[in-house]
Amino acid sequence: MPAVPGVYGWYFASPPSLVPVEECHRWNGSILLYVGISPKAPPSNGRPPSRQTIRSRIRYHYRGNAAGSTLRLTLGSLLAEDLGIGLRRVGNGSRLTFGRDGEQRLSDWMADHARVVWTPAEQPWALEEELIRSHVLPLNLDQNRDGSFHSQLSALRAAQRAQARLSPVERQP
Repeated sequence: MPAVPGVYGWYFASPPSLVPVEECHRWNGSILLYVGISPKAPPSNGRPPSRQTIRSRIRYHYRGNAAGSTLRLTLGSLLAEDLGIGLRRVGNGSRLTFGRDGEQRLSDWMADHARVVWTPAEQPWALEEELIRSHVLPLNLDQNRDGSFHSQLSALRAAQRAQARLSPVERQP
């Protein structure tokens, strides 16, 4: 996996059961549900652009946590009941993750069910926009407000956040 700017797509052999997949692109027995980019478009406020690459971003999606990965937040919200996990406040209470054990269960599920493809791109934000416009990508929320699953997925993620905010802060060892 190259350490360059680009676009990546997440395919799932067994998607979470709530996700509508009928119109999604299929490849090698798996279903494309999400695309992402790295880095995001350069800020217009004069700040320096992100130095993330597709390698660093994909690794974070696989091994990071829900606070830094919208894909992990989405998958964990969809799979919470199946995996026995729930979003929770950690650290100082402002970060929301699935906790150490929950994030590990989610990583294990992704290793078993998810596959990622990528392509380098000098301006990945332009290609991402085209992909979201031309494909049914139920797990993409940004730029996809008209998607048929958008409101249901947004509500599910909001419910996870609301429940987490009612719970005590989990201190990490």
